[in-house]
Amino acid sequence: MLTVDTIGRIRREHFLKSKTIKEIARDLRVSRNTVRKVLRSGATSFEYDRDVQPRPKLSRWTTDLDELLAGNASKAAREQLTLIRIFEELRGRGYDGGYDAVRRFTTISSLLLSAFLAIESRLLLM
Repeated sequence: MLTVDTIGRIRREHFLKSKTIKEIARDLRVSRNTVRKVLRSGATSFEYDRDVQPRPKLSRWTTDLDELLAGNASKAAREQLTLIRIFEELRGRGYDGGYDAVRRFTTISSLLLSAFLAIESRLLLM
């Protein structure tokens, strides 16, 4: 990922010092296509954000995972399962995907839940 400093340095090297694309790529250790992209566009940052995160293996198991998370949230803090244990429980039920997919899903769902609870508490205070 390019930072604003690198983009500025590429532009300074080209426009002020009149270096060629090949020289800039060699000095800054970026590809020539990247240098071309920076010089042709006026953007100050280049990022790629997915609209939808594909979950081919996890999509069938989201209802089971939601059930496990809901059951886990209702338990006392001392009795709650860790994320590894929840993952192992899913594996026991037949899930053959990876731990990272489960971790990402639970992080997103917990953020959504906390945002929902914050909005709900504000509405109750009004």
